[in-house]
Amino acid sequence: MTDTFQIIEKMAKECREASLSIAGLSTAKKNEALLEIAAQLMADEEKIIKANVLDISAGRGKGLSEAMLDRLSLNHDRMEKMAEAIREIASLPDPIGEISEMITRSSGISVGKMRIPLGVIAMIYEARPNVTSDAAALCLKAGNSVILRGGSEAFNSNQAIAGSLRTALSKKGIPAAAVSLLPSNDRKAIAEMLTMDKYIDLVIPRGGEGLIRYVAETSRIPVIMHYKGVCHLFVDESADADMARNILIDGKTSRPGVCNSLETLLVHEKAGARLLPVLGKAMAERGVEIRGCPMTCARLPEAIPAVESDWGAEYLSLTLAVKVVSSMDEAITHIRKYGSNHTEVIVTNDLKNSNGFIRAINSSVVMVNASSRFSDGGEFGLGAEIGISTSKLHAYGPMGVKSLTTQKFIVMGQGETRHPV
Repeated sequence: MTDTFQIIEKMAKECREASLSIAGLSTAKKNEALLEIAAQLMADEEKIIKANVLDISAGRGKGLSEAMLDRLSLNHDRMEKMAEAIREIASLPDPIGEISEMITRSSGISVGKMRIPLGVIAMIYEARPNVTSDAAALCLKAGNSVILRGGSEAFNSNQAIAGSLRTALSKKGIPAAAVSLLPSNDRKAIAEMLTMDKYIDLVIPRGGEGLIRYVAETSRIPVIMHYKGVCHLFVDESADADMARNILIDGKTSRPGVCNSLETLLVHEKAGARLLPVLGKAMAERGVEIRGCPMTCARLPEAIPAVESDWGAEYLSLTLAVKVVSSMDEAITHIRKYGSNHTEVIVTNDLKNSNGFIRAINSSVVMVNASSRFSDGGEFGLGAEIGISTSKLHAYGPMGVKSLTTQKFIVMGQGETRHPV
């Protein structure tokens, strides 16, 4: 047994013990703790941003992309948003103890379901240090404790943020072990943690494809995958040009390094002559490189011919794959083949097409005439999100508080027995 294993096992055991306390907290107590966390983060803002500057400097030295550095960066506005997200989580209804589906059987017993915490959740993620506070707050609201393992590129930021979280919990008399941060950047530490099914109930990896595949293949613990975001925009023949243009600009260029940004544009061939020049000009003006099919390249001379790997690419940059399709059916077939079950959008003025697209596409989020950038727990009214699940069990799409719970059956009787006594 290695020293690393013993350290992590001790942490996991303490986190499990803390989860029993968290599960028993009243809604009021949990909300008080969350508001204290939000206040502590802002009180420690200077310290956290100083730690973040160290990570940014190290990241530039390692040659991290601008998209990755953007995801990593903290400033006053982002700190305020982190704190506000936690306050919003505190304001949400508490799902724990909620009873539903109560029915009375012919035997006389009443059967229903009660929502309960999952227990201990391990969150493994890269870059974005706001995930540290978001994940902890969501888990606490749902009555869970959490073990966090951020990426090495945000090590100093995550340490500072986790320190603030634990300070706030201690102030409220809650075990600090309810929010634990893995002390090592070594991937071996992840491997050790993923064997601890005795203490950990669920693992949520959030990051690059390599990380997620590694966790899914290594873990003895159930895994919910936050897989890559190959998000599509399909512009059908009836689409309004201004609407399509605005949705494409926002979806591709507002923040290209996030998972709900657009990666592929599909345009109906009957709208190609009318819309491709408009959409291509909008992308060119914003520095977007287009990788296009032959029909796209014929209409947009600046486009680079696409290769097969472009259709399934998650660029996370100012690069966009563009394909002209003969029908909505071809668009749907393309999305089913190359998509990642994240978010798909149709722009249309045809109600039949919008309804058909919604029914045919089974990605976790399907949108009509709205930007893919709305695919977010906060925008959906969930507060912050712990991730966007692209696996259909046990949650699908943006995961808020309720997604971090499960249900047990409860039975109410008045002395009934199944057989005569």
